[in-house]
Amino acid sequence: MSPKILLRRTALAALALLALMAATFFLVRLTGDPVNLYLPVDASQAARDAMRIQLGLDRPLVVQFFEFLFNVLRLDFGTSLWHNRPAMEVVLEALPRTLALGAIALALAFAISALVGVIAAANAGSAVDRVINVVSQAAASVPDFWLGLMCVLVFAVNLRLLPTSGFGGPAYWVLPVVCLMARPFGMLVQIIRGSMIEALNASYVRTARAKGAREGRVGFVHALRNALLPAVTVTGDLAAQFAGGGGVVEVVFGFPGIGKLLIDGILRRDFAIVQSSIFAVAVVIFLINILVDILYATIDPRVRVE
Repeated sequence: MSPKILLRRTALAALALLALMAATFFLVRLTGDPVNLYLPVDASQAARDAMRIQLGLDRPLVVQFFEFLFNVLRLDFGTSLWHNRPAMEVVLEALPRTLALGAIALALAFAISALVGVIAAANAGSAVDRVINVVSQAAASVPDFWLGLMCVLVFAVNLRLLPTSGFGGPAYWVLPVVCLMARPFGMLVQIIRGSMIEALNASYVRTARAKGAREGRVGFVHALRNALLPAVTVTGDLAAQFAGGGGVVEVVFGFPGIGKLLIDGILRRDFAIVQSSIFAVAVVIFLINILVDILYATIDPRVRVE
């Protein structure tokens, strides 16, 4: 990707980010007045007015909005009411956990689905292919929250092999990773299988076979490289979704990532946490999209990224 294209992409992303933050400013205020949530029901009107002044909610909405945009340019999102700390500081603590969780889940899903997809394509129409189709479609269709609850019930409550929730050693990561990778695994198996069947019937594969190349080399070297192109695009889209955290999965397992932080911030009407979380996620999504474009062009040099 040339510097000119990268600069243009960055400028467009900056405009989109500014529009997103403007929309976020107004939408979070539809959740209600945080003063009513953080002060007792019997709090006096004077106490309510004092807190609104402290939070800057006493000023006209237009004034608040332009002050918010100015602070966004300085990466200042204010102090979290819930944590009583700078909101961006709290977000930057949670974001790496979500990125690590999503990266592990996607990497495993991609690697396993590539292997399974090749096996299904090589045995198209057989019993093995039919079983893989059923399993992958079920994995792609199962709701995250239901799978998470079933995993807790079976592996944590009944078998007591893994913790129900929380954050700590590797055992705390197993169930969230399994739940997050189920849907990408199912989708990618279907995509890779279809692409592999098409690639295995291509002229360059027939030429490789005619030259005496082994079937394993034909499948995993010649055909798989081209079959992975659609899968890379879908994986990039899934990575962008995971950047926001598997919100439901993180809540089910009490995993302290940015998805859970964002949902908790909405429920607690912590405007600073919600706004800074959305900003951080949007920046990560932009970086992921750029990375996917570069990776796509690396796999297939014929692709011209614009």
